[in-house]
Formats: sequence, structure tokens, C-alpha cells
Amino acid sequence: MKKRLPSLSSYGNGWPASRRIVIVASAVAVLLAIAGIVALLTGGGNGHPAPDTAAPAPSGSPSSSEAAPKPSSGSGSVSRPPQIAEPVAYAKAAAQMLWSYDTRDTSRAQQLAGMRAWMTTETKYADWASVSGQVPDPLLWSRMADQDQHATASVTEGHYPSAFKQALADDPSAITEAYIYVVTVNGTQQIAWKKGGGGAEERAVTLAVQCRPNHDCTLAAIAPSVTQ
Repeated sequence: MKKRLPSLSSYGNGWPASRRIVIVASAVAVLLAIAGIVALLTGGGNGHPAPDTAAPAPSGSPSSSEAAPKPSSGSGSVSRPPQIAEPVAYAKAAAQMLWSYDTRDTSRAQQLAGMRAWMTTETKYADWASVSGQVPDPLLWSRMADQDQHATASVTEGHYPSAFKQALADDPSAITEAYIYVVTVNGTQQIAWKKGGGGAEERAVTLAVQCRPNHDCTLAAIAPSVTQ
């Protein structure tokens, strides 16, 4: 049986400290005084790393300063962001997008462009590095494409982590600074490649989603670890 290459969602577990500080300091503002939410956004929760993969991880990964792709590059098979104004529903859709890819008809540049379309345009809240870091480097993407590797995903549930709910209960008005919500999503990823190879893996991710009143939600960041 042919061993598959690492899955797309195995990458980007690091959240650059400088960007994390900005996200925490500006997006959650008043909530900084609450220990639970600080731990949540700095990766202090219970992590759920992706299962070990058959092939070794690549020696290089996308730079945290990698420029966002231009819209003209297209988005291949990457789904377009839905018009949803509810944080949990949007986070579930975003997680499904992040866990889905198709190297048979989508280039790495198109994958990045498609993911970029989900991001908030408010630059001081957008951690593009945490999202683009989910995509393997060009060499590994090419290897995945050689094997026609592709994946689909199903989401089982999404919820606000307990620390985030407690923070909002303690100070309901604090969210009004940036309207960024923390949502954890659980689901399953189905991966397939040449000659009938494939498998399924459970996935979990904690996302920062911006949902301002009277606006559709957008993705702000991916946390470095999963918090339930």
C-alpha cells in the first residue's frame, strides 16, 4: 500500500509571537485581564495535534511573512466564503474549507488565494501567517500533486470554548472592541490519493472569527493549539 504524504492540515501549528500579541492586545482588549482568555489565545489550552504522518515533515515551511496571493491567481477548488453573520456557523464553514483541498486541479498559489478570501480586511486583526502556514511548502505541494492527493471534510460540531464563554459572562461589553469570537470546531477529514489509497482522520481547530454587527463574518486567525 502506498504511503500518503502529510496532510494539509498538519502544517501551520505555530502562531508568531508578535502577531499573537497584536491579536490578543487589540482584538480582545478588556479580556486581557481575564486569565482564561489569555491562556486560550496564547495556546495554553489542551492541544490536539494532527496524527503522525507516514512521510517526514518538510524541511521548510511557508515564511510567516509570505505575501498574500493576488486575487487574479484564482482559487481553484477552494470554496468561497459564505455570507454568514453567526460566529459558530462561520467557523464551521471555515474549518471545512481549511481541511479540504485538491492538488489535482488547484495549485499552491490558488490554494492560498482561496484561503485569503476568507480573511478579515482589518489588517490589525488579521493573522494571515497562521492561515497561510496551513499550506505545505512548494516542494511538498508538488509531491502531493504527483500523487493526486486530495481531501474532503465533514464538521461534527462547533462551540465557544469554556474560557471564552466565561470571559464574556464576566464582561459582556468587552467583545465590542473588535467583535472577535473564539470558536473550536471538530470534524473528520477524508484523504485520498492514487491507486485507491486513502483514510480518515479526526480534526479539531480553534479559530478567531470576526463578526461585526450587520456584517458577514470573516476569519481572523488560527490558534496554535485547540482549546475545548
